[in-house]
Amino acid sequence: MQNKASLPVIKRLPKYYRYLSNLQADGRDKISSSELARMMGTTASQVRQDFNCFGGFGQQGIGYKVDVLLTEIGKLLFGNGELLPTVLIGAGRLGTAVSSFISRDTNGYKLIAAFDINPALEGKEISGVTIRPLSELESFCAAHKPVVAVLCVPRQSAMDLSDELVRLGIQGFWNFSHYDLSVVYPQVTVENVHLGDSLMSLGYRLRSHDE
Repeated sequence: MQNKASLPVIKRLPKYYRYLSNLQADGRDKISSSELARMMGTTASQVRQDFNCFGGFGQQGIGYKVDVLLTEIGKLLFGNGELLPTVLIGAGRLGTAVSSFISRDTNGYKLIAAFDINPALEGKEISGVTIRPLSELESFCAAHKPVVAVLCVPRQSAMDLSDELVRLGIQGFWNFSHYDLSVVYPQVTVENVHLGDSLMSLGYRLRSHDE
């Protein structure tokens, strides 16, 4: 029986998937929990505990089959292959870069529309979809029922739009603004992405070497 996975375990799944994809590409057939742990920077016990949350995936003393493990983790991350209909809010430089990543089917999402307040962008194409004015957001959501919104807008814009997006049926946010949506909407699934946090952490680690 599967146990309920904690958020830290869920956060590690994409990293497992990435490393296993590389192993498969290198032609590896099996891997032990200790070897996978070294790659992940954790312990073999932690690897086994993580996988036990989802049924185990392997046998004691035998290790894990890379292709089986990759398939099972893929099911956890991507379901049965269905793509989540997604809208992009903010089609500027950041939105343009992010849209190319969303539009890859292998990520489990399908970009179906982009919206922006800039009239100069209206009607242009971004990653295979047309940029629409925000005035069309409500009617579009009513007709096409997206479940994910990607926010590539300033903090104030995210604050102004989030209530409406939740009301329109959005169930998940990939949030690049500086507004922490998860605090306001505990019932909505949110991934807050603060690119500056990673850069500041890098700066601290580099500067601390000199102390």
